Amino acid sequence: MERAVYLDYNATAPMKPAVIAAVVEAMGRLGNASSVHRFGRLARRAVEEARERVAALVGARPEQVVFTSSGTEANNLALHGRGRVHERVHERVIVSAIEHDSVRRAAPHAEILPVGADGVVDLEALARLLSRDGKPALVSVLLANNETGVIQPVAEIARLARSHDCLVHCDAVQAAGKIPVDLGSLGVDLMSLSAHKIAGPQGAGALVVADGVEVESMLRGGGQERGRRAGTEDVAALAGFGVAAELAREGLGDTASLTRLRDDLERRVLDLAPGVNIFGAEAPRVANTSCFTMPGVASETQVMALDLAGVAVSAGAACSSGKVQPSHVLRAMGASEAEAGGAIRVSLGWRTSAADIDRFVEAWGGLLARTRSAVAAAAA
Repeated sequence: MERAVYLDYNATAPMKPAVIAAVVEAMGRLGNASSVHRFGRLARRAVEEARERVAALVGARPEQVVFTSSGTEANNLALHGRGRVHERVHERVIVSAIEHDSVRRAAPHAEILPVGADGVVDLEALARLLSRDGKPALVSVLLANNETGVIQPVAEIARLARSHDCLVHCDAVQAAGKIPVDLGSLGVDLMSLSAHKIAGPQGAGALVVADGVEVESMLRGGGQERGRRAGTEDVAALAGFGVAAELAREGLGDTASLTRLRDDLERRVLDLAPGVNIFGAEAPRVANTSCFTMPGVASETQVMALDLAGVAVSAGAACSSGKVQPSHVLRAMGASEAEAGGAIRVSLGWRTSAADIDRFVEAWGGLLARTRSAVAAAAA
């Protein structure tokens, strides 16, 4: 029986062996990281080593890293836990039209920043929004889109926001480990991260907080994470997060192979169906992500058919699995409801091989051929 092919890294990346070893080792140790005895101190050391490694991945200092249970919690903490900066309360919230649901739902009344057909935010529209009134705002824009892989001009967004005395939150969950990410160079105030997107364990995330920004814990309890996130730290998950972050930083220069695999996949898909729309293909993208349509075939149908053929892909964001409505990301890019409803996301990673791409193309091409035959038979 052929090995199943996993091409859904943007949903969760398989843990690397060194990460698994770190998690297992930490689970074998006893101690609460808040305890002052030797067991607690050893647990605390593991947490702080992880904090140093995560901070290094994004050019931050360890004390700027607030550990959370996920990227979703980090996004919520950024949007709901933000405090005062220079004694001014940031009441307005502006989010891009292509944000992850954990941002959109955390700020349901936010003002929406549109994107172009290429999936890149409209900077002129942002300037207009920021100039609308004199109130400072929090602007939230992800660095790399989870569905299309399109990279946003976050540094430019931050410069524009700064000129209006506004804060910037950046969801970097899908960018960290795939492109160089530096808190200072981007100029953002808050940055969200997630362990399992970089081949770490599920259940760990982080909010990186720039100097001068206050964050108030949304959870009431102990004073963990410098009072910014109450709750006993998951030492094992954080130990794995730290190792994953270190490995991701070491592998940042090794994206050429993923780019070749993705480009080969897209070329062969276009050979099979020249009319396929590859979303965001004209914009800068992270190397591992491709999102495209199969005309006339629903996303869910494609995902199920490919799964039966032993290939795992996604109909979009994993957090949206099971929903029937088309992707809000693709709709914001101008896709029709039918086109957005027929899109799938293929995301590659550290275990992806050329043989995996062959299997995908064979399975996707087979579904396309069967669909065309069925259409032809119905028309006869």
